Amino acid sequence: MNKLKWITLGLTIGIISMLIFLPLVLKVVSWKYGVDFSFIWKQFCNDAKYTSKYLSLACIPNLIWFYIFLNKEKYDIARGIIIATLILVPYSIYVNFL
Repeated sequence: MNKLKWITLGLTIGIISMLIFLPLVLKVVSWKYGVDFSFIWKQFCNDAKYTSKYLSLACIPNLIWFYIFLNKEKYDIARGIIIATLILVPYSIYVNFL
C-alpha cells in the first residue's frame, strides 16, 4: 500500500505541474510572436495541430521532476511522474489524428 501512495504522489505532481506550466508556455509563445494571450489560448483550444504541440511543451517540467526524484532514488514517485506523462500521449495522438 505504501508503494501505491508514492506512485499516486508522483502522478499528482506530474499532472499538477503540466496544468501549471501550460499557461506559462502559452504566455511565452504569445510574447514570442507578439500576439495576445487570448489568441494563443483560442488557438490551443480550437486547432488540433497546436494543441498537441503546446501540451508536449507543458510536459517538460515532468522531465525535471523525474530527474530529481530519480537522483534521490525515489523510484516510485518517478514512476508516477512517468505515468502522468504517458496519460497525455493517447490524448495527443487522438487530437493529432482527429
